[in-house]
Amino acid sequence: MKRISLSLLLLAGFNFVFSQREYVPDKHDLDHFMTTKTYVVLDQSPMSDFNFEIKDMMKQLWNITDFEFIKASEFPEKSQDPNCSFLYTSLVSFEKDKTDSRYVFLHLSLGGQNLTIDDLKDIASVPLGYFGVDPESYIYKLGIILKFMQNHINLMREHPEYISANVFKHYNDNMQDAHGKTLYLIADELSKEISTAARIKQVYPYKFKIVSRDEIHQAILDGNNDVVFLHKVGPEGKKMRARCYNILIGAGDAMFYYFDYHMISPKKPDGLLKSDLKKLAR
Repeated sequence: MKRISLSLLLLAGFNFVFSQREYVPDKHDLDHFMTTKTYVVLDQSPMSDFNFEIKDMMKQLWNITDFEFIKASEFPEKSQDPNCSFLYTSLVSFEKDKTDSRYVFLHLSLGGQNLTIDDLKDIASVPLGYFGVDPESYIYKLGIILKFMQNHINLMREHPEYISANVFKHYNDNMQDAHGKTLYLIADELSKEISTAARIKQVYPYKFKIVSRDEIHQAILDGNNDVVFLHKVGPEGKKMRARCYNILIGAGDAMFYYFDYHMISPKKPDGLLKSDLKKLAR
């Protein structure tokens, strides 16, 4: 697992910069995680929006392990303890990606003796946003992603046959379950070919609503089980070539109902595509 040099440590307020992670946890790792204490690594800026939100959400929602908040400077030493796990953000690039794109991921990893920070074993990681995009586009979703991570670990422990390098593909089996819920979409996260309600109806015959970020945030706060929303991760005009992740998340149950990504191109812009909606409508 070759990763970008940690000389880029603490770049722009995020904790670490890695290239693509390839480790796939096994059931032993997942069971061991349950016995660890989880250290939440805070951004170096005390006024970071991430710090405020993660502190609040951990206290409200985290129940799978004991936890404690630490500074980024404490991470290298504590990461050597195999009885510890860590929740932290990083900037991730992909080894075979020549676009030099970087994405903000939230990681949950195991510590271990004789492991460098580069080699921590990921238990789960979820893309939050594209590096350089305003964090306000994803900070309000941290709580639901924390809930997902806990549910994901419990599911993988109960069904180790789901564990694979493409573990999130399993959640695409839930696509049809979204048909009975209202799909919340944000206008600026849609490709032009589905940019209006009329165009969406031509492809997606189920309930949907074009909403604001505040409405999605409120659905998450309410734990609204009748809502699934789009979590889109892309460069938002900052780069012409990069990955665009499109993930559907239940506002109440924190379930992933769809997970996919595409490389942005003139024919596949940064946003939910018509082809995504066609898959969801099946």
